Amino acid sequence: MVQLGMRPSGESVRTGGDIRSKGLGGNSVGLTGSTVIGISTVAPVYCLTSTLGPTTGEVGLQMPAVFIAGFLPMLLVAFAYRELNKAVPDCGTSFTWTVKAFGPRLGWMCGWGLVIATIIVLSNLAGVATSFFYLMLGEITGSDAVAALDGNKAVHIATTLVFIAVATAISYRGMTATKGVQYALVGLQLAVLVLFAVMAVMKAGSGATTGSVDFSWTWLNPFSVQSFAAFTAGLSLSIFMYWGWDACLTVNEETSGSSRTPGLAALLSMLVIVGSYLLVAVGAQMFAGPGDEGLGLANEATADNVFAALAGPVMGPGLGVLLFLAVVSSAAASLQTTFIPVARTVLAMSTYRALPASYGKVHPKFRTPGRATVMAGVATGLFYSVMTLLSENVLVDTIYALGLMICFYYSITAFACVWYFRHDLRRSARDAVFKGLLPLLGGILLAAVFAKTLVDMWDPAYGTGSSVFGMGSVFVIGVGLLLLGVVLMLVMTRHSPEFFRGEVLTRDTPALAESALTESALTGSVAAGSAAEPVAVDPR
Repeated sequence: MVQLGMRPSGESVRTGGDIRSKGLGGNSVGLTGSTVIGISTVAPVYCLTSTLGPTTGEVGLQMPAVFIAGFLPMLLVAFAYRELNKAVPDCGTSFTWTVKAFGPRLGWMCGWGLVIATIIVLSNLAGVATSFFYLMLGEITGSDAVAALDGNKAVHIATTLVFIAVATAISYRGMTATKGVQYALVGLQLAVLVLFAVMAVMKAGSGATTGSVDFSWTWLNPFSVQSFAAFTAGLSLSIFMYWGWDACLTVNEETSGSSRTPGLAALLSMLVIVGSYLLVAVGAQMFAGPGDEGLGLANEATADNVFAALAGPVMGPGLGVLLFLAVVSSAAASLQTTFIPVARTVLAMSTYRALPASYGKVHPKFRTPGRATVMAGVATGLFYSVMTLLSENVLVDTIYALGLMICFYYSITAFACVWYFRHDLRRSARDAVFKGLLPLLGGILLAAVFAKTLVDMWDPAYGTGSSVFGMGSVFVIGVGLLLLGVVLMLVMTRHSPEFFRGEVLTRDTPALAESALTESALTGSVAAGSAAEPVAVDPR
């Protein structure tokens, strides 16, 4: 059964009759705002400072090539998101679409993959924001004691929780508050990235550092990576760097032109992101080189926070503060917008009875998933506090495990697109390419990275080198979190059997939808005619 509904913008959207309105504020975001949300959630400055070093350590001078390789499957999956959003513009995105294509259980796990990946990202974002906050204060005040406050575990955790609480409060107040903050923060970080890259190239050309290297087009050749294992490890990290662009799809019910604008915003945000990544990657590599000593990008002492090491040498003590400010802004901005996908996915799962109904409540004034947003904030704070108290290495390993989560739910969504539109693929060349071929290729690429990463992370040497009962800690974290999702799904199966029987959110395809729409229209016409005039009855 389907229905032809009207969005707040006035456009008609054909969706499954079981797709429900969540009560979110419509027409709150336009194309520019949606694109900014996509860029902000990715957090380009934060991603670069935390992954430039590890990626260089894995693939050396081919770091820019791996960034391009990581962009390709994301671009292919973005086409799947665009086509699915046109057909079913629902804030549950991957969860809802996978249920419509493959059924409730796989759909539930896809939603869980998104939720747990987001909580991991939120915790790391908050931690990076805190670290750079104290580094920035130390630079401004000229006090090493102030900068060293980040090394005090109690102070660090308390400050991180404050960042999480502020971000939760802003997201709780709605998309209008979110959008206003984001324009300034995203504009600042993109401007500083361009400035950093230009100054790095100029200083590299002047021979200011001993480790600087000349640019070579071979840096863009992924086939020059020394081994396939190194390539997949670097690719897993680069995929993490693009994660978050789909946040602009989760606000589709709050966007003007909900069936088209979010998909276009996703593509625009990805183009801006890949451009900024390549610019900074080339500039940083020319200036510092791929070495493992001094300012070299592969130096283990600075690899997890490259900009902290390069800010002063590249931009000088005065402008270097801008880079610290940009990292704080990037992490804080992304911390705030990253609440959007997790809260709206939880809202959708609750609305369709895949999670407890209490998380399906929308704030009457702000028109946001208030309880789901608060839940995400609390879960993030607990996750970060526990992991920090357990081990610093665990926090680093969660970033490596994050790539597994991302590949998991993105690949499922890509395959869901192909299966959902399988009856459309012979209708036109456009449908065959954008609904079939490109999403299928994206899904296969991400599934291959998922499988290879799963094998590699079994080795304790993967990540920080920690192990649990002989298994790599990255493997334990990644697989353990997925298995936790299976346990929670089994619990919800007992509490909400109607969802898992497919009675709340049903599987369908566009072809079935067309048939049901015609049947519905005919039924409606008969009903309308019956109400308008009496029907003559033959007395015979």
